[in-house]
Amino acid sequence: MLYRKFTAKIENHLLTQPNKILLVNGARQIGKSYLIRYIGKRMFRNYVEINLKEDKEGQGIFSTVRSTADFYLQLGAIAGEKLGTKNDTLVFLDEIQSYPHLMTMLKFLNQEGRYTYIASGSQLGVALSQTASVPIGSISVVEMFPLDFEEFLLAMGCAQATIDGARDCFEKNESLSEPLHKYFIQQFKIYLLVGGLPEAINKFLETRNIAHVREVQRDILNLYKIDASQYDTERRLVIRKIYEMIPSNMENKKKRIVVKRIEDKAGHKQFSDYAEEFEYLTNSGIALSVQAISNPRFPLMESESKNLIKLYLNDVGLLTRLLYELNINAVLGDERSINLGSVYESVVAQELHAHGSKLHYYDNKQRGEVDFLIDDFKSLTVLPIEVKSGKDYTIHSALTKFLSTPDYTVARAIVLCNEREVKTINGITYMPVYYAMFVGGSTGVKSEDTVIPEVPMPEL
Repeated sequence: MLYRKFTAKIENHLLTQPNKILLVNGARQIGKSYLIRYIGKRMFRNYVEINLKEDKEGQGIFSTVRSTADFYLQLGAIAGEKLGTKNDTLVFLDEIQSYPHLMTMLKFLNQEGRYTYIASGSQLGVALSQTASVPIGSISVVEMFPLDFEEFLLAMGCAQATIDGARDCFEKNESLSEPLHKYFIQQFKIYLLVGGLPEAINKFLETRNIAHVREVQRDILNLYKIDASQYDTERRLVIRKIYEMIPSNMENKKKRIVVKRIEDKAGHKQFSDYAEEFEYLTNSGIALSVQAISNPRFPLMESESKNLIKLYLNDVGLLTRLLYELNINAVLGDERSINLGSVYESVVAQELHAHGSKLHYYDNKQRGEVDFLIDDFKSLTVLPIEVKSGKDYTIHSALTKFLSTPDYTVARAIVLCNEREVKTINGITYMPVYYAMFVGGSTGVKSEDTVIPEVPMPEL
């Protein structure tokens, strides 16, 4: 079984928050159901799993359920012998977005507390936005992602101690040894080909044959396209068109979505005309949205622009499958004619997103564009990140201008590149691209930093 960091999050919730139902959101084929099934069977004596998407497409047993009594009746008919008490029975409602009325019912199932529940879905973000009565207070929504690079390394047999040693070097701004650098770079490039989808990784571990991996990725891409086409009868072709445009947009200089290219129709279309389509692609987890910032301030969400976005595929392996198909030398070799800039950007976006960072990029007409901006919660400022795949990694005029702007009060930046040596010049730290597995999220904030000391009572 592939190691997933998300295991601890599910286990911790089941152990410490029994009065809330965990909703696991994420794209299809990232391993949600498998992981929940594994944990459920290990932690509970009684485990019941119901795939509501299959139910909707089949007998529709739960389609007419309108009360908890109805729900218990149908549940008992299916798995009566497996139902015990809340402490020993886990009921897993998979693809719960298929029945929005059951999402509303979670509040009452939770209050009655007959059993422990967990739910998952590939389009929960979309479903929750359309649910009339969201059971706030009764649910805890968390997002799951494809395997990040650290998880991939573990799957490939890399020792945790080796990764921890590399993390220590990252935190100290130190370089790895030449042999270890070569190892991580080689594994990183394999990750660009295979990606983080569990089925693709397992196929690679089984065969070491990229042709078999590409077959898996082709099927998943087709599945995502089909899902995108099921959203809305009138808009499904537009959603699919936007999704299919993502790789070609990545090859453009600006990389952001150009609205006039979406539909070949007369008349002036605005970004707001496609807001629902963009929201669907990101809420379903098959695309990552990066929003523009022209005047960066911490926290970034206060100054983001929703009218200028870049979209990335949720998995870098899917991107290299579309761009290079079976040609592994485009990634593993040193082909001068191949620019891996969009691929490197995509994998860094995937890493930052998986680590919990909200994705932004810097776009300023006078100063240019910087690939990524994330909140640096430790220093309460903004951290700009530039990604370079070639040998000209020290050329970054927009990043230089960004740091030299006094109003931004940003003291440091990161350039991720192929070079081994970590060095800091004029506030810019150059580090190897595989260090992206340690960037993002709380950006240096440790658990002990979150403890608030008691305030002593003043003397009267």
